[in-house]
Amino acid sequence: MIELSGVSKTYGTAQAPIHALHPTDLKLDEGQVVGLLGFSGAGKSTLLRLVNLLETPSSGRVSLGGQDLTGLTAAELRQARQQVGMIFQQFNLLSSRTALENVAFALEVAGLAASVRRERAREALSAVGLSDKEAAFPAQLSGGQKQRVAIARALAMRPKILLSDEATSALDPHTALSILRLLKQLKRERGMTMVVVTHDIKVASYLCEQSVVLEKGRVVDRIDMGNPQPVSRLGKFFFETARGWTDDTELPQEDA
Repeated sequence: MIELSGVSKTYGTAQAPIHALHPTDLKLDEGQVVGLLGFSGAGKSTLLRLVNLLETPSSGRVSLGGQDLTGLTAAELRQARQQVGMIFQQFNLLSSRTALENVAFALEVAGLAASVRRERAREALSAVGLSDKEAAFPAQLSGGQKQRVAIARALAMRPKILLSDEATSALDPHTALSILRLLKQLKRERGMTMVVVTHDIKVASYLCEQSVVLEKGRVVDRIDMGNPQPVSRLGKFFFETARGWTDDTELPQEDA
C-alpha cells in the first residue's frame, strides 16, 4: 500500500545543507499500522509528510497502492491524495463552522455536491461517536471531541490510508487512550493502513504492529511490536522508558 524507495529530504543550500531525512526505504502492506518513533527533530514528521508528498522528496520514489506519486502532475497528485487522510496534534478546526461543517469542508474543497457532503459528514461523525455534536462549534467541544471531529474530517474522504502526526500528544491520558481505541477500531472495521508519528512508546505498543525508530534523519531500528527486540541504543531507551526510568538509565544522545 505504501512504498518509499531511497526517499530523502534536504533543506538549505548546497553549501549548508540540512538533512532532515537521509535516503530511506519503507514498505507497508495494506491494513498495516506502523509507528514512527524518535525524539523531536528526528525526521518523523518529515517522513510522514513525504508519504503523500506534502513535502517534495529531494531524492527517491513514493508509491501508494502501486502508483508512483513523484511522477504525477499537480492535478493527478490532488486526485491521488484523496485516498490519504491526515490528522494532526493541533486540531485545525474552523472556529466559525459547526462540527458538521468542519467535517464537510474537505469534501467541499474536493468539489462534492452539497447533499453528498452533508451525508458523508454525518456518516463520519457517527463513526467517531459524535452524531449528537454536529451543530456544536469547536469552542463548545472538549479536546477529545475536537480531535474526533478532526478524525471524522479525515474519514469523510473515505481514505485507504490514515496518517497521524502526534494526534494524542496534547491530550490527557484518559482522552488519549479513547482516541487510540477509536483508531484501532477504525483499522479493524475498515482495514485502513496507518502511519503514526509519536514519541510515546505506549502509543506505539498499543496501536502499532511495527515501529521504525529515527534518529537525526536516519532509520536506526525496525521493531516488531509483538515481539520487541530493539537493537539500537535509542530503541532500547524507548522500551526502558516504558518500564520506568532509573538512575542507571542510559541516555542515547550521550555519544551521538
